[in-house]
Amino acid sequence: MGYRELIIRSYDVQNDKARVEDLERRCEVGPAERVVLFTDTMGDPICRIRNSPMYKMLVAKFGDELVGVIQGSIKLVALPHKPHNDLAKLGYILGLRVPPLHRRKGIGLRLVLKLEEWFIANDVDYAYMATEKDNEASVKLFMHKLSYVKFRTPAILVNPVNYRTLPISSSIEVAKVKPEEAELLYRRFMTSTELFPDDIGNILKNKLSLGTWAAYPRGESLGGFGSDGKFPNNWAVLSVWNSGGLFKLRLGKAPLPCVVYTKGSRLIDKMFPCFKLPAIPDFFQPFGFYFMYGLHHEGPSSGNLVRALCKFVHNMATRNKDCKVVVTEVGGSDILRLHIPHWKSLSCPEDLWCIKALKNEEKKTIDELTKTPPTKPLFVDPREV
Repeated sequence: MGYRELIIRSYDVQNDKARVEDLERRCEVGPAERVVLFTDTMGDPICRIRNSPMYKMLVAKFGDELVGVIQGSIKLVALPHKPHNDLAKLGYILGLRVPPLHRRKGIGLRLVLKLEEWFIANDVDYAYMATEKDNEASVKLFMHKLSYVKFRTPAILVNPVNYRTLPISSSIEVAKVKPEEAELLYRRFMTSTELFPDDIGNILKNKLSLGTWAAYPRGESLGGFGSDGKFPNNWAVLSVWNSGGLFKLRLGKAPLPCVVYTKGSRLIDKMFPCFKLPAIPDFFQPFGFYFMYGLHHEGPSSGNLVRALCKFVHNMATRNKDCKVVVTEVGGSDILRLHIPHWKSLSCPEDLWCIKALKNEEKKTIDELTKTPPTKPLFVDPREV
């Protein structure tokens, strides 16, 4: 392919929709030696960015063939290391897809550079992206060719929904928090969290956000959780996003032991329900998931409250036949991960986030961010999952 013959332009829903969906089906997501996921955007190729304040999809064409796509979004976030704790304009890169036949020909590089031009035109301070740490092609492109640097290594924690409700201690109260009260709560306790979005209110009021719940010892909160500005000595909070309302996932291939265990566990559960063994859902059919975000806890005994909230979300998911897993993402060194139920075999203990300064004056902040060990929790925006 001639490098100069490639055309990169904005996505056109009328002309590109069907071809982008076909390209997605031809692209595998996941390391070759492990599981491979396919994404079903349910007829909306830009569903993963549509809820962001600003977004754009670019397509790469060679002749009449679509040979690559990329998506990006822009938002304002808190960046604690930035001088004066100002908000930073952050661009997020996701959905880079190039079909196997057209890889290693510079298409991905051209798409990223074009998206960075859009970021710069909109006064973005930093661009960042996420990938698997063992995705050699992605690491080589972003870190070696485009000068992105390692930022954080959060853990993706996945817990299957086994369609049996989990018991929650009667000594724990779980209460729903109104969106406007949840916004005040998050702004009070999480504004210093890395990448905390300035438009948190819009996230909480989005139709895909199923709600915010707080857990605390029963009897310790009177007249509404935090409504009087006072909180129990121990409490925890989280919000839930219905990612399955945007897109579905499907397992394309998996190691043989995983396939055998999946089918075997379901068979045993069906034949001997009295054993109450956790069965892995059928991931070979399209499935959705709930994403837990905005996790925060206070108090020396709040770990049990986090676990109770996770059970509560699991029980919510059992009422949604399409929801087969509950997912969250926390900082790699965040103590929260010790209290969040998850299956190691389904989780990713070390995701890789990389960041790049798009302005010369922001490069010093990048140095501080990447060289200083993370001391604050990480806010993972559910719109970017």
